[in-house]
Amino acid sequence: MIRASSIIRRDAVDADRIVDVITLDHGDRHRRRIVLNADGGTAFLLDLDRADILEDGDAIRLDSGWLVEVKAASERLVEVTTAGTLELLTLAWHIGNRHVPAEIADDAIYIAYDHVLIDMLHGLGARTRIVERPFRPVRGAYHHHDHGAHTHHHGHSHG
Repeated sequence: MIRASSIIRRDAVDADRIVDVITLDHGDRHRRRIVLNADGGTAFLLDLDRADILEDGDAIRLDSGWLVEVKAASERLVEVTTAGTLELLTLAWHIGNRHVPAEIADDAIYIAYDHVLIDMLHGLGARTRIVERPFRPVRGAYHHHDHGAHTHHHGHSHG
């Protein structure tokens, strides 16, 4: 089986080396070791040293040197909006306080569909709308990349 052991970040992808595309939702883009089948039929073993997040536009480097481009799949999301910026920032704090992955845009926050969170957000004055689109949540503050390496360090307690 073809093996892939590294991720090329979107800003370093050589489009001429792409031989296939793989469409994955947010949950499936956090991987370490799994057999994957790209949209065009290329099957390969993703075998990273440690779990990492495949971002929309990144590429998985096959051992042959060819690349499989990562495309974020459309997902059922909740678009969260408010009347003003301060209210949206307050909602972002509440969402973050629950350690929920969130995509933050200028005028909205996007989270994975969760009826309990929708009820909480409505109670805080939010407007919500169910949408279908790729989910690209903000990476955590302690997530660092160093030439493909992933490090995670907590300087605080969750207890």
